[in-house]
Amino acid sequence: MSTPKKLALAAFSFAATFLLPILAFAQDDRAGSNSYDVRAWAALGAGIAIAVGVLGGALGQGKAAAAALEGISRNPGASARIQTPMILGLALIESLVLLAFVIAFFLQGFAKG
Repeated sequence: MSTPKKLALAAFSFAATFLLPILAFAQDDRAGSNSYDVRAWAALGAGIAIAVGVLGGALGQGKAAAAALEGISRNPGASARIQTPMILGLALIESLVLLAFVIAFFLQGFAKG
């Protein structure tokens, strides 16, 4: 990755981390939010939680499977020694996806009342 791309990524990360949350405090006190606003944001949070969880899990499982298949193709005799840790790793990655689903489920339950 070139230096300008690294600087752009660092600037974007800084802005997303430190400058974007400041907008939450910019709301006027008189506007006030009601329970429907909270429920809507909880539903949005549930959608984002499951989307990020599934995306990360899918990318992680794809990378793990690709690395294991590459290792097996280079050394077919080690397939048994590669396959077992790969399946264990895939199960652990899938457990994180299921945890994201549970969190999204709880957020959705909070959004309904």
